[in-house]
Amino acid sequence: MITYEELNTQNHDITDLSNVLLYLFKDRTMCDTDTCCELFYKYIDAVKQHLDLVDRNLYGKLLAHHDSQIHNTASNFMSGSQEIKKLLSRYTRSWCEKRQHEMKIGSNHQKFLEDSEEMFSLVLDRIQNETERLYPLIREISGDMKHAA
Repeated sequence: MITYEELNTQNHDITDLSNVLLYLFKDRTMCDTDTCCELFYKYIDAVKQHLDLVDRNLYGKLLAHHDSQIHNTASNFMSGSQEIKKLLSRYTRSWCEKRQHEMKIGSNHQKFLEDSEEMFSLVLDRIQNETERLYPLIREISGDMKHAA
């Protein structure tokens, strides 16, 4: 069973990593450090794991609900998740060298920074929407204030 506490902890960790990485990414020399790369890959993994967990476990009750508005909310979250995964994949193809566990920024630091800010903003917006819309809706439907699934 997945608790809201677990989901909120994941969201908090992703938010923390986003904030730290955005700060580090502003300094081009920091982008090439092992520590920054390690945090970056930890962020990518955390986002993927969180989206997979939500996708696998949270939509079933909402999709099965007789209210079309609730069903549509679940569908919108699912399509948003797919879009984030697609953009995250494109982002990592552009800026990551997974085999060497490095970032490949080269002389494109400004573009990398812009793309990173956009990606982090998208993920942070998603986290906020989960917290403000998805989790309360699941609580309302299930009546369970502790377990999301």
